Amino acid sequence: MRSGPGHGLPKTVGRTPRADPVPLHGPPAGVAGRFSFRRREVYVSRLQAEHLYKVFGARPDEAVKKLESGTDREELRAEGTTAAVIDASFSVDPGQIFVVMGLSGSGKSTLLRMLNGLLEPTAGRVLFDGQDLTALSAAELRTVRSTKISMVFQHFALFPHRSVLENAGYGLEVQGVPRAARNKRATEALELAGLAGWEKAWPDELSGGMQQRVGLARALATDADLLLMDESFSALDPLIRRDMQDQLLELQKRLKKTIVFITHDLNEAMRLGDRIAVMRDGEIVQMGTAEDILVTPANDYVASFTQDVDRSRVLTAGAIMADSDTAHGLRTEGGQELRTDEDVLAAAPATVTASTPIIELFTPCSTSSVPVAVVDEEGRLVGVVPRARLLAVLGEPMTPAEAPASVAADASAPVTGGAPALSLGKEAASA
Repeated sequence: MRSGPGHGLPKTVGRTPRADPVPLHGPPAGVAGRFSFRRREVYVSRLQAEHLYKVFGARPDEAVKKLESGTDREELRAEGTTAAVIDASFSVDPGQIFVVMGLSGSGKSTLLRMLNGLLEPTAGRVLFDGQDLTALSAAELRTVRSTKISMVFQHFALFPHRSVLENAGYGLEVQGVPRAARNKRATEALELAGLAGWEKAWPDELSGGMQQRVGLARALATDADLLLMDESFSALDPLIRRDMQDQLLELQKRLKKTIVFITHDLNEAMRLGDRIAVMRDGEIVQMGTAEDILVTPANDYVASFTQDVDRSRVLTAGAIMADSDTAHGLRTEGGQELRTDEDVLAAAPATVTASTPIIELFTPCSTSSVPVAVVDEEGRLVGVVPRARLLAVLGEPMTPAEAPASVAADASAPVTGGAPALSLGKEAASA
């Protein structure tokens, strides 16, 4: 049997037996109710994928059993069967941006389309707000997609015969929202997306970046809890692409949506993702934070992606810090021994938070042999960054076998919190 992230959950082969539908949350379709871009107070969304398989070809259920028993994907392909997604399990917490990254043919877009029911899983299930989407009827699934889940496509998918305002309000039109209400909501969404004043323009009058903003506004206008973004910025020029990334991050600070973002670009994944899943040949080969993947890539495939990434702008002080007591017993240039956390704080060349990028630590580390102090929101010492560790993380990435046990375990398992601190000995702290 296979092992890896998410295993140990109950499996289902084929379509999940129909169950009594769980009531859908939110106003019914066709009812124009109170609308605002803010976090829901009563219910927050959560997405969970449990052992998802998608097999194309003859006898897909039989192919799933073969994959579970260890049959290779290439062996199935020789039999005329394609395993597009193999045993994918993960969960996305409310307000997270979860990025799925992989090369063309890795299965990432197929996985995304199973999350909203555009493709039916061969095995496994998808839970959204606790509701099993794979058990819904076609009509119930359409209701969920029109009210709870929005999708932003790579190639914009705008209607050329509709104005920008009409395109942005299309999802609301499908819901049956009256014209006045949907125009108001579409206008608000366009303003959020940076297109105020362009409501009457036609799609062919807009640049590529502006057209993608219309697609984003269309997704925001429905006030859906979950946004699925399939390589949404991949067709844009580099400068426009970065601008759209900035726009998405700024919107996320305000709206706190739950987002699944598909990309083939690791730099984009690390810039946007709270957590990242790396796919290869239909399987998730590593899942974790940007720091996890940079510091302890699971294998050579993942390491090959990370070799050109500027680590100093991705890694944070919290990801590389050592325990604060490793600084106890050190001496300053003046000969003072550091006995307590207070001594460390007083002698440290700088005090930073766990989220500080390590690029900001080089200057203070170069001026003192005392480690930089890492503090929490209340100013308490939670760790230190020694000079030796700061320089070491810019070198070759560690394998899980070389990393400390806590980090190695975290890099090979689903990650639900922040990146772990790397444990260092006193010899590193004193360097």
